[in-house]
Amino acid sequence: MFTHIMVGSNDLERSRRFYDAVFTAAGGEAGTIDAKGRVVYPKDGYRFMVTKPINGQSATFANGGTIGLLMADPSMVDAWHAAGIANGGSTAEDPPGIRQTGARKAYIAYLRDPDGNKLCASCRVPD
Repeated sequence: MFTHIMVGSNDLERSRRFYDAVFTAAGGEAGTIDAKGRVVYPKDGYRFMVTKPINGQSATFANGGTIGLLMADPSMVDAWHAAGIANGGSTAEDPPGIRQTGARKAYIAYLRDPDGNKLCASCRVPD
């Protein structure tokens, strides 16, 4: 279980443009700045946050780390991916499409945010 996900950024305004675009494309809302200067995206009692590292060093991405986001349907995955590309992100792995995930099929797209964090948007599709 988790309460929040936080990623680091070296340019909060650039990251805010990217995350505002991908989250609003997926039916969410634009982020707000909290009292500590972090960009916050709340949903259903959980939070996705973007911050400058508190230790003052450069933000780096996790090698092998991926943040998975559940989408309603393939069109939302596509809109999320397009919004990310249009706002400084880059495609990671294959283009959006159907993939076999064990016994199930899913429609999946991967992005890297402007700081290199890897994101995955997916939804289940019927067999």
